[in-house]
Amino acid sequence: MTSFKINTESVDFDGDPGTPLLWVIRDHLNLTGTKYGCGIGQCGSCIVHVDGRAAVSCVMPVSGVDGRSITTIEGLAATQAEPHPVQQAWLELDVPQCGFCQPGQIMATVDFLKRHPRPTDEDIDKNITNLCRCGTYVRIRKAIHRAAELMAAGEGT
Repeated sequence: MTSFKINTESVDFDGDPGTPLLWVIRDHLNLTGTKYGCGIGQCGSCIVHVDGRAAVSCVMPVSGVDGRSITTIEGLAATQAEPHPVQQAWLELDVPQCGFCQPGQIMATVDFLKRHPRPTDEDIDKNITNLCRCGTYVRIRKAIHRAAELMAAGEGT
């Protein structure tokens, strides 16, 4: 049995401990905001936070989160009416085109901004390596800068 918290709720998973965390999140817990992209940990579509740090869930066995705390895109905002500053920036700048990769982009950015509160374009390019099928990288970069502004101003945090 693997026990962990997901979006502050305690969960017990009694399946194969080698099951990728992504499939436990999507198929067993019905939290479908986290997306499957490549299945080899390269694209970033499946990023969630494990104990507050970004992690690719498609290659992480559920046994690796025993006793830990997971946050998915569904648990990022305090309420739907109060989006996280990164989500707010994404909305303001109309970042998504198809939207498929955006949960992973947002989760990666939240973790990134904790470590780089005033990022340069170089910081963003070096650290945000998620793939976007639609190529909205220019809008993503602008939204990361906007989110940093919102966070520095204490909005939504």
